[in-house]
Amino acid sequence: MQRKSNLIVIENNKFHFMSGNCSYVIGVNPYGYLENYYFGNRISDIGSLRNRSIDRGHGVKFRGSNGEYADASQFFSEYACFGLGDYREPSLSVTLPNGSRISDLKYCGYSLVKKDLSSALPKTAGGESLEIDLYDEVAKLKVILCYTVYPELSAIVRSTRIVNESDEPISIDRAYSFNLDIPNNQYDMVSLCGAHLRERYIVRDHLTQGVHKIDSKRGISSSQRNPFVALCEKNATEHTGDVFGFSLIYSGSFALNIELSECNTARIQGGINDFDFAWKLESGCSFETPEAVLVYSACGMNGMSQTFHDLFRNYLISPEKVYRRRPIVINNWEGTYFDFDEPKLIAIIDSVKDTGIDTFVLDDGWFGKRNDDKTSLGDWTVNLEKLPKGLRVISDYCHQNKMKFGLWFEPEMISPDSELYRAHPDWAICAPHRTPCLGRHQMVLDITRQEVLDYLKKQISELIETVGIDFMKWDCNRCLTEFYSACLPPEREKEFSHRYVLALYELYRYFEDHYPDVFIEGCASGGGRFDAGILRYSPQIWTSDNSDAYARSMIQYGTSYVYPLSSMSCHVSVCPNHQCGRTTPFQSRQEIAALGAFGYELDTTKLTPTEKDLLREYNRQYLMDEELILRGDLFRLVNPYEENLFAEMIISKDRTCAILTVMVPLAEANKPFDRIRLVGLDEKRHYMCVEEQKCYSASELLNRGFDIPNTHGDFKTMVRHFQVV
Repeated sequence: MQRKSNLIVIENNKFHFMSGNCSYVIGVNPYGYLENYYFGNRISDIGSLRNRSIDRGHGVKFRGSNGEYADASQFFSEYACFGLGDYREPSLSVTLPNGSRISDLKYCGYSLVKKDLSSALPKTAGGESLEIDLYDEVAKLKVILCYTVYPELSAIVRSTRIVNESDEPISIDRAYSFNLDIPNNQYDMVSLCGAHLRERYIVRDHLTQGVHKIDSKRGISSSQRNPFVALCEKNATEHTGDVFGFSLIYSGSFALNIELSECNTARIQGGINDFDFAWKLESGCSFETPEAVLVYSACGMNGMSQTFHDLFRNYLISPEKVYRRRPIVINNWEGTYFDFDEPKLIAIIDSVKDTGIDTFVLDDGWFGKRNDDKTSLGDWTVNLEKLPKGLRVISDYCHQNKMKFGLWFEPEMISPDSELYRAHPDWAICAPHRTPCLGRHQMVLDITRQEVLDYLKKQISELIETVGIDFMKWDCNRCLTEFYSACLPPEREKEFSHRYVLALYELYRYFEDHYPDVFIEGCASGGGRFDAGILRYSPQIWTSDNSDAYARSMIQYGTSYVYPLSSMSCHVSVCPNHQCGRTTPFQSRQEIAALGAFGYELDTTKLTPTEKDLLREYNRQYLMDEELILRGDLFRLVNPYEENLFAEMIISKDRTCAILTVMVPLAEANKPFDRIRLVGLDEKRHYMCVEEQKCYSASELLNRGFDIPNTHGDFKTMVRHFQVV
């Protein structure tokens, strides 16, 4: 045995990655191809693991000295190629100068490396990394498979780098971040799908033969499909059964494929969407794919989620901000929409003094001639008709009252009715001789052009510095169309979508580097770009424009499959709700919003004295509970998609304290008792329920359960705090 690090063992052309409680084993078969041997619960000895394709006895032939290569559909490829007998979806597709599309990648070495975090793409930090080199001798093409593992997390982070070592350019037509072939175990496929106002709803389907695809072609990760998919045993629950989860650290058009072959093997792969994608790779140049996070859980969906949460918190989100106390925000959008002036904003700020709200965010409508959504995007100068004394007056007033000041931007967008468009119509994305396709009366700026990026950096920087901005809400209210840049040659136009994402990351990094104290909240018509790529720069993301408490219980439940509670920006809004017209109790809106980064989206000058008292009390309680939101382990107890009940529990890492939150959506007359078995407590301890002043043994709560009192009225919530005694 040759141990190369604490987490990586190399033995007889086999690589054993030991990450948390899982093992990931790959090896070089006798024909020089890299094959996946195992991904699952930790194993101690890999000596007996052999090549599956040979062991299975199906007559699979690999290219040898006689040039023979038969159907390779049994081959468990670590990075699948096209054109040499594997008829499943390939991970890589290239076009060589002679028109050939074949690639034949064989193992040629490995190296332990320190991950380069200066990449144009967001990456996880820490852990131990290894790169494995594959080479196509004919094409002179090197493919480097990159792996990162962590001592405490059952996860493998993968990406791919493609290097053209030939003398001529080649075209990359598909370059996925990873490929994993595993035996089918009657899996279900789980994804997060939806639409604007109902993002990340859980969809679970049994896996059948064929290709199943989750993707976005919109230029952003989208409300419709999240860049996540999971395979779970058909009987897997929240807390039992094997689950494999896959999440892309990417914010653009993506694809995640699961193919169940005729031989009952499952191939999972994904990365940049290859639809309308090609990349001209010049001689001597390289192309890097986004990172993909592969998680294994032997403890059901909840175990998978906790691994994603810890990995993103500890190794992806900016370490300077991930555990920073979050601002409790009052945002004026649903309180005023575009109809505001200085006195109205000052009144809102005055109304929340001494309530615990510490940040005022001025939303859309403060710039240009913006009195509706039809004008002025791109004109990042103050609307002096609304605010004749400028923004500094509002910012100073916040600071004088010991509050922070935040401002809404939509940097990537431009209105046709704007001074910027009149000066630079060519800066908007539009194909020649085509009428521009508008969304929300706006177009998208071509941020792949350096002059556009420079303009945005300059304009927004001046506002940050002259106004005194502490918080930036970064919105994106439409998807891309046209996918064309006047600055790209015709043969490179299919590079546009990916170049757009790279430019977006450059813009985020610029503000992170130059204004490290400015807190950036991501947003895209709500949750339209809620992905791990944005999370790298924005510790919290506006979860959905739908702030109805019942709808949010569903949205936040689904979002938590991948993303930590601290990443979900959640606000209390007015009733009837502006998105669906539903009326829910003020207390319920507060207690559901408290399962994330907390705030308000209403006109606080109209709150009743009782509501103001509740607001003050819940802000105080949230500040006491915030460490659990930031650092705790989430346990989902009851699935609101399946029952007339929502229940989640957050427990501290040391298991000394916990919060149970329950919602009963529809009241029932003479309803039987609800009893919920709690999960995650230390079975040897006793816990005091603070609200009841009653002591319970953990074994009782874990086995018998906790009684939920009957509610009178719909959408009622209950919160209980537990402390070790």
